[in-house]
Amino acid sequence: MNAGPPTRLAARPDAPADRLGAVGRPGRPRPAGYAVLRAGPASVLLHLRSAAVACALTLLLLAACTAALSIGRQTVPPTEVWAVLLGEPSRYEVLVGTLRLPRLVTGLLVGLALGAAGALIQTVARNPLASPDVIGVTHGAAAMTVGAMTFGLVSASVLPYLSVLGGVLAAALVWLFAWRGGLHAARFVLIGIGVAVALRSVVQLFLTKGEPIVAQQATVWMTGSLNGRGWEQAGPLAITLLVLLPALLWAARAQRAVGVDDDTAIGLGTRLGRVRLGLVGIGVLLAAMATGAAGPVDFVALLSPQIARRLTRTAQLPLLTSALVGALLVVVADLGARQLLYPVELPVGVLTAAVGAPYLMWLIARGRTGGRA
Repeated sequence: MNAGPPTRLAARPDAPADRLGAVGRPGRPRPAGYAVLRAGPASVLLHLRSAAVACALTLLLLAACTAALSIGRQTVPPTEVWAVLLGEPSRYEVLVGTLRLPRLVTGLLVGLALGAAGALIQTVARNPLASPDVIGVTHGAAAMTVGAMTFGLVSASVLPYLSVLGGVLAAALVWLFAWRGGLHAARFVLIGIGVAVALRSVVQLFLTKGEPIVAQQATVWMTGSLNGRGWEQAGPLAITLLVLLPALLWAARAQRAVGVDDDTAIGLGTRLGRVRLGLVGIGVLLAAMATGAAGPVDFVALLSPQIARRLTRTAQLPLLTSALVGALLVVVADLGARQLLYPVELPVGVLTAAVGAPYLMWLIARGRTGGRA
């Protein structure tokens, strides 16, 4: 009995790009809503809606940055702001370029780092509740930094690097306890929450042991603030983002394999343990550096990936869009923190927490409702 020709599995037009294999090649189907960008032998499948959302967020971010540089005790016309940014002579050069721009750049970089970190960690955990500030990364950074501030162990210039060390150690502790022959998403989140609570208690212990003035400074730092931040904080964070750029490009592709179920990923030859460790490592480093630059700015890493996913309507958390949303949140929140109770200046973390806390409660309530149904 002769067998018929081998059956070929045709890709559905609406199938996700990461499951279509070599789409975009001549003679291969291309999913709806995507475009193929070719450069010689290489080709990239571009999600059109994600690209449009990224462009719109970039324009909004430019507008928010212009407003942040314009609005203050003395209002600067937007034309003068751009004159300073473009290097043209302006009488507002000191006000915009020296006083306001370093703070803005720090906030911008902090938001980019937190947004990307949240997307990476939520991808691994497969849980919208997972973020660096929920699973203990920022609390580890805070514990290390507040301890050093309280007991005067190091100078202020070393504190950001201690924050990175504390965040990495906290993440390693969570990973150690969550690993049981593999990484289970629910166990990872629950252990992270437990570590965060324990580290918060350590921070409170440090605050009670220190001098009142130092404890007050540490308390302000823990709320997350861009007040007094400048190039000293923005420089190391910018270098970190540039150094990690190749790793972020890898992470954007690796997210596809982690986003599917474990059996499918293993069947495709993905080494899940290594990929997950790499994604979490990048996310932890970004979150720890951002915490060292501005303190724990809560809920930005939690909100950004979910907002980005709803805007792009993609199956996986979009890394670039999440970073742009994070930057927009921090810049707008800092502008509101400066102007809401003027002349009193609020820490930026107060406003992000005011928005993020209700969202977190809504997520928990929705999860409970879904569980009963």
